[in-house]
Amino acid sequence: MSDIQKITLDNGVRVLVETVGHVKSAAIGLWCKTGSRHENENEAGITHLIEHMLFKGTEKRTAKEIAEAIEGRGGSLNAFTDKESTCYYARTLADDVANGVEVLGDMMLHSTLDPEELTREQGVVLEEIKRSEDEPSDHVHEVHLENRWGAHPLGRPIIGTPESVASFVPGDLRKYLDRRYRAENVLLAVAGNVTLEEVRAAAESTLGKIPHTSVDVDLSRPAGKASKNEINKDVEQVHFCIGTDGTSVFDADYYTLAVLDAALGGSMSSRLFQEIREKRGLVYSVGTYTLSYSAGGAFTVYGGTGPQHWPLVQELVRVEFDKIMADGCDPDELDRTKRHIAGSIVLALEGMSSRMMRMSRNELVHKREIPIEETLQRIEAVTNDDIVELASRILKPELVSTTAIGPFSE
Repeated sequence: MSDIQKITLDNGVRVLVETVGHVKSAAIGLWCKTGSRHENENEAGITHLIEHMLFKGTEKRTAKEIAEAIEGRGGSLNAFTDKESTCYYARTLADDVANGVEVLGDMMLHSTLDPEELTREQGVVLEEIKRSEDEPSDHVHEVHLENRWGAHPLGRPIIGTPESVASFVPGDLRKYLDRRYRAENVLLAVAGNVTLEEVRAAAESTLGKIPHTSVDVDLSRPAGKASKNEINKDVEQVHFCIGTDGTSVFDADYYTLAVLDAALGGSMSSRLFQEIREKRGLVYSVGTYTLSYSAGGAFTVYGGTGPQHWPLVQELVRVEFDKIMADGCDPDELDRTKRHIAGSIVLALEGMSSRMMRMSRNELVHKREIPIEETLQRIEAVTNDDIVELASRILKPELVSTTAIGPFSE
């Protein structure tokens, strides 16, 4: 029986509480269902910049006082922006949840968006962009999606461009906040040694007056374009992404891709790690990951290798693609892979932050709790025929894109 409880405030803000009585802490997440894919073309990077700005001061707290209000009471405070959501989160002691909710709510609703602070923070984000571009192991992932999905909102980098970030004034941020930070997009989730009653009281006093109704956007599915892009950079390694379109969170084969991903590159026992690193020593790291959105997704192999090994690494990835398209997984491999996924899910729930993240994403995406038992059953139900069918559909050579940053000759 789950301990997750859900209420909806009168204005439409959703509140989730998972009571875990044996811990002495809580994880708090204040979410807004808005990300880079909800931006207009002239707003590239504004969601991420707003995330930064909400830490820079409110009507009653300076930036330092915001940090001290959480960290000075034994907690921690942070945030992140992705393609479809933004999360402001805190870890607090169990008896400090109401304070944590109030601080996060103050940040979200009462930021001053001071022009001088904005100018400084634009400089910070511009440095963040430069740092990303200086680290090809990070930058190659953004470039890969840009090449694959082009002008589609999911193909744009979350952080924006130097030109777009430098162009914003406080009024631009305020217009976006007024459009997207609306009650039906806001979710408060708390996991830990708390009760619904105390979270409800904190939510109503802090979030109960957020205006309702926002204008949503068309969430179309991006159509991936196969290409090969090698970008010359004076570095020691070739950093690469080799990938194709994946599944959305609503696709019937979402769990099949999870198993396919884990078998090919999800662990040290996976095929690509064993074949390319362990047997041949061609890379330090190699693996795979999936990105799944409300519409569309991606499946990607990533890694770094010496330029002299790059042609062979590409061949070996193709060999493993062809093998799984033809034969899938043998019974023992399939069983081990499913158990690995199940173990990863269950072990993650030992932490309050993971519990908060899981229930929040289920609510934001599916608008319901998905019990662990249901997830494990869906994974267990994946057959080898399912894997072969999906692999044969998405891993054909003519569908696969390659992006690499390395010391290529001009």
